[in-house]
Amino acid sequence: MNTTISSNGLPQIPLATTNADSSAANQTANTSSSGTSATQANDSVNLTDSARAIHQASSANSPVDTARVEQIKQSLAAGTYKVDPNAIADRLVSLENQVSGK
Repeated sequence: MNTTISSNGLPQIPLATTNADSSAANQTANTSSSGTSATQANDSVNLTDSARAIHQASSANSPVDTARVEQIKQSLAAGTYKVDPNAIADRLVSLENQVSGK
């Protein structure tokens, strides 16, 4: 079954090729005429704000208390983690007040 998807004005993305086609194309793209790697010196990577936040949270100097996280994981696995609905409600109200400027 073939399905046509409209691009809605977005640029077209090349379709995936078969393994045989892509391996030949990769070999051609990865080697120059002298047989060396064709890596460009101006290659770059741009991270989104979300990716930066995840990286920062996973770094050693993050404000996350990893010992506390491990303790909570163990409590959840053991089925002994207690949820205080009143504390959650109080913090949600506090957050709502901060957002609304009260």
